[in-house]
Amino acid sequence: MTAQTIRVAIDIGGTFTDIQILDMVSGRLADFKAPTTPDDPSEGLIDGLTGAAARHGFALDQVGMILHGSTIATNAVLERKLPKGALLTTAGFEDVLEIGRHMRRNVYALKAEPRSLLIPRDRRFGVTERVRADGSVETPLDRAQVAAIGQRLLGDGIKAVAVMFLHAYRNPAHEDAAAEELARIGGLSVATSAETSPEVREFERASTTVLNALLKPVISDYLGRVRGRLAAAGIAAPLYLVQSNGGLAGPEEAARLPARLLLSGPSGGAMAMVELARRHGLPDLVGIDMGGTSSDVSVVQGGQVEETAMGEIDGLPVRLPMIEIRTIGAGGGSLARVEAGGLRVGPQSAGSRPGPACYGRGGEAPTVTDANLALGLIDPAAFLGGEMELSVGAAQTAIDRVAGPLNLSREAAASGIVAVANAAMAGAVRLSLFEKGADPADFALVAFGGAGGLHACAIAEELEISRVIFPQAASTLSARGILTSDLRHDLSRSELILASDGVAAPLGEIVSGLVAEGLARLEADGIAPEERRVEISADMRYRGQAFELATPWEEASFAGGAGADAAPPDISKADFRKLITAFHALHLARYAHAAEQDAVEIVTIRGRAIGRMSRDLTGEPPGAVAGAAGTRPVWQDGWADLPVMRRAAVGAAPIPGPAVVLEDYSVFWIAPGWRVALSEGGDLIAEREARNG
Repeated sequence: MTAQTIRVAIDIGGTFTDIQILDMVSGRLADFKAPTTPDDPSEGLIDGLTGAAARHGFALDQVGMILHGSTIATNAVLERKLPKGALLTTAGFEDVLEIGRHMRRNVYALKAEPRSLLIPRDRRFGVTERVRADGSVETPLDRAQVAAIGQRLLGDGIKAVAVMFLHAYRNPAHEDAAAEELARIGGLSVATSAETSPEVREFERASTTVLNALLKPVISDYLGRVRGRLAAAGIAAPLYLVQSNGGLAGPEEAARLPARLLLSGPSGGAMAMVELARRHGLPDLVGIDMGGTSSDVSVVQGGQVEETAMGEIDGLPVRLPMIEIRTIGAGGGSLARVEAGGLRVGPQSAGSRPGPACYGRGGEAPTVTDANLALGLIDPAAFLGGEMELSVGAAQTAIDRVAGPLNLSREAAASGIVAVANAAMAGAVRLSLFEKGADPADFALVAFGGAGGLHACAIAEELEISRVIFPQAASTLSARGILTSDLRHDLSRSELILASDGVAAPLGEIVSGLVAEGLARLEADGIAPEERRVEISADMRYRGQAFELATPWEEASFAGGAGADAAPPDISKADFRKLITAFHALHLARYAHAAEQDAVEIVTIRGRAIGRMSRDLTGEPPGAVAGAAGTRPVWQDGWADLPVMRRAAVGAAPIPGPAVVLEDYSVFWIAPGWRVALSEGGDLIAEREARNG
């Protein structure tokens, strides 16, 4: 029997499928990159695995674990490739999705912007039932009515049903009973708010439940295709999917709660940045993950990645724990055009098919990749590790399509395309940091993704950042971050409590329940007791505020080990006071003020159950083998032969820019006024030279 010693992480993006391979015996790391197949991403997944095995010399039956991040759920929502769905809610609350929060993005517009609705009014049904805010039943559920509605939905071709009853987070009995009635009918994919997002605020809970219900058939169908292709390839390895919170979930859990996959792929990059922060002793990092379709900005502050319990996708609220990531339409494939007499770049993208004009697959409009190629920054013979040759002529012809109308030279137009993309990414970084009250100058910039290394120095200069990290295997860093992920379950219980010494005991009961549930789930996952832990936090606010701050509560958390089966610690009044103190400190850090004399409310207690599956990654990916070293003509206010070197040639002695550094799947542009050197951790670090005046 072949030993299953290979662990594989796969990140499927809009343009490329990125793969990182870890040999669990030797610790060796390797990477591979293949075009995404948008019509069926599972095809590209198998193609990538097969190509990686051939290139790096392992057999497919050696694969013992597959960790998978993707944009499948995100793209299904953005492109509205969702099944026909319906919503069952408490009678009188059928319009909650349209009413929302009465918030307008443009408060000065004469008309409110149209609200994005996934389920129209004629497919939203009020059900006779009512649960009070304390969880007691006011009006029993009319099960016969639910059954009748279910039969009607089935006849109308409905595939997915969301069930969101008022106050189900306190008492889910009516939602559970409704789900039972719908299950008896068969043929309907059902999601309840109690299983999806059991928290206060009915609008956000309804929106999240609708997303979960509509994504269930999409993700189940995709996982079925993936499993079929893996089996056909002779791969019997267990499959785990990356959630928006950076943790892993088994396929059954992912199919049950697919809304947790909405930021699956980008979260891997954020997790990799946490490892970079630890490795380099730099607690404050901001990352640009620039791929073929978009760029993702993530922040590590104080050595920790930022999380939120409330996100949004295409204007649709998602009340689930997720890593804070800002995505903009600026990638290598972003299309450039002349609009209103000016140059515009993105958010439209050429994707992988047809891709940029230089791919030679039918694309004609200029893209950021075409611009970089036309400027000499990309070696046309070394793209994608030398496996794909680019057409300089096609790129130049595409650039001329915007150069002519703007009365610019080809080089000036290409430089303009790059500059516009840089400005968009710098703006996204600036906004992400300013929202946290942070100064970009206090951060180091991490450049990754296939195109990030070409733009990093310019973005850093725009933000007055003086240090840029080019990680090992930068193009597939998100996949590497997935290799460091652990299994994770998020639990919560909403209960509005006015903080005082007298509530320590009831809070202890809530915490004990969350810890017990978390440990039980990890045990069911087969996680060893010493690898289990449950982290507790509390969503808190000053009385009168509308939104909360998630405050970690270390004293209430529970870690496995020698006493892994013991009961969680009792919550004392002293422990509770530490939580209140931590909230005041967090509010001061975030908003520059704290009102310690004001009453504090606890809204939701959260449990994060984590089962350790990762291992430290100490192996170094191989250096670049493709691309000619020496010199190459590069445009910098004129053509000049500039140094080109492979990554392995960069040592501890700083090398001044301008220079081009090659990896198999990345190019790093070291701009004039910057110096790059190899760090002890194996990453390249560029620093801006001091300037007089």
